[in-house]
Formats: sequence, C-alpha cells, structure tokens
Amino acid sequence: MQHKLKSNTTSGWLNGFLGVLIFSGSLPATKVAVMDFDPVFLTVARASLAGLLAIIILFVFKEKRPVSSQLVSLLIVAIGVVVGFPLLTALALQHVTSAHSIVFLGLLPLTTAIFGVWRCGERPRPAFWIFSVVGSLLVIGFASLQDLSASLIGDALMLAAVLVCGLGYAEGAKLSRVLGGWQVICWALLISLPIMLTMTFLFMPNSFANVGISAWISLIYVSLFSMLIGFIFWYRGLAQGGIAAVGQLQLLQPFFGLVLSASLLGESVSLFMVVVTVGIIFCVAGSRKFAR
Repeated sequence: MQHKLKSNTTSGWLNGFLGVLIFSGSLPATKVAVMDFDPVFLTVARASLAGLLAIIILFVFKEKRPVSSQLVSLLIVAIGVVVGFPLLTALALQHVTSAHSIVFLGLLPLTTAIFGVWRCGERPRPAFWIFSVVGSLLVIGFASLQDLSASLIGDALMLAAVLVCGLGYAEGAKLSRVLGGWQVICWALLISLPIMLTMTFLFMPNSFANVGISAWISLIYVSLFSMLIGFIFWYRGLAQGGIAAVGQLQLLQPFFGLVLSASLLGESVSLFMVVVTVGIIFCVAGSRKFAR
C-alpha cells in the first residue's frame, strides 16, 4: 500500500512537471497572438478549437457522461481555466509585458494550494506554507527586477486571472480523482463549446489579411497545448501527487522560458538567474516534503 502511494506521488510530480513545461509557453504565445488578434476573439477561438478536438477524443474513447452532481464542478473548471484565465491574461497583456506577468504567476502555486485546502480538504503542514510563500516571493522578486513596468489595469487583470485559475486548478484536480484528468478538461471544454463557438463567429474579424504567421502559430499553441494537452498531464499530476504539493511546480514555470531562450535563441543566463532558480528548486523540494 505504501509502495503504491509512493508510486502515485512520483507519477503525480512527473505529470505535473510535464504540464508546467507545456504551460510555460502560454503567456509568451498569448502576447504574440494579441498583437494581431482581439483578446476576446483569441479567448473564444482557442476554447472552440480545443473544444472541437475534445468532442473527437470523447467520442473515440466512448466516455460516459458526467453525473449531475459533477456538473457544478465542471462549470467551475470551465469558468476558471477555459474562459477566465485565458481572457483575463489576454486583456492584461495589452497593458503589461509577458515578463511583467510572471510577477503574478509567482502567486499561482500559493492560490492553488489555498483553494486545494478550501475545496478539497487538504491539510499541509505549517512548514509547507513557509516554503510556498518564500518560493512565491523569490519568483515575484526576480520578475520585478527583470521588468519594472507597471499598469494598474494590467496588474488588476492578472491578479483576477491568478485567482480564477487557482480555483479552476483545485476544482479540476478534485474532480480528476473520480472522473479522470483528461476527461475533466474535455468535458469542461465541451460544456463551454456552444457559447465559445457562437462568440467566435460574433467576434471574428472581417479579414485575416493582417494576421501574421507567428500569431497563427501562437493561436494553435494556446489552443492545443495550453488549453488541452497541458491539462491532461496537469490535472492527473495534481490528483495523484496532491494539489498543494504538485501545485508548487508552477514556481519553476518562468524559468523554463529562460532555459529555452538560452538553448534555442542563444540568450545569456546570468549567475543571478541560476542562484534564484536553485532557491526555487529548494522551496519546491521543501514544499513537497511537508505537503502531507
């Protein structure tokens, strides 16, 4: 029994890591996309594309429909991660840079843990909260030093995005324990599809002539990876390893972008970045140790 629990925890952290790795490209891709697309159109279009793919997946695997008692949770997931976070971040990124938005992503592990306690009854030990808060402060401090730009509207939108996303993560993880990880995001997308598809046509621009190839690629990325594939790993990870514990992996999300920039674009990584990253890894390890 203990071996099985340890195996599930390890699998949870691995799945959570893959989910965070996929999500790490979401904000930069959204920033590129809103340069050519209206934020509302981008939000409903990405949800529609992912929703259409979700229908195919559910049909192929012949999944049973959720019971009526699960519909409220699916609605919360849809509001939080299908509509709320994508729309609020797209609107915010018209006012702030993607680098500045990292300040608020540093709060996402903490809000996810708080909602995990509220919605799912998790009870991390006091030391967990110390590591979680310190890790959040490290990310916020690092991001603030990298980009000092500020916008009251942009900051308010990002704060709202983090709150609804944390709720959507916790609620989805709770439901994943009985419904399954990929099933949760697919059913949430399906519930949202009628409204999202209708709004896609209502907000569709008259012409796409001025939309660049980078914006189209970004739309495809946030539709398939950020909206669907990433959640398959993420919800499974949260359900297996614990919402509060695995949620701390999000602290590493901003630094995945730095690694990609260094390896693919030849951008330099400073000693300060390395030191902060080591501190973040230490906090994630500490959070894992005291999560239960």
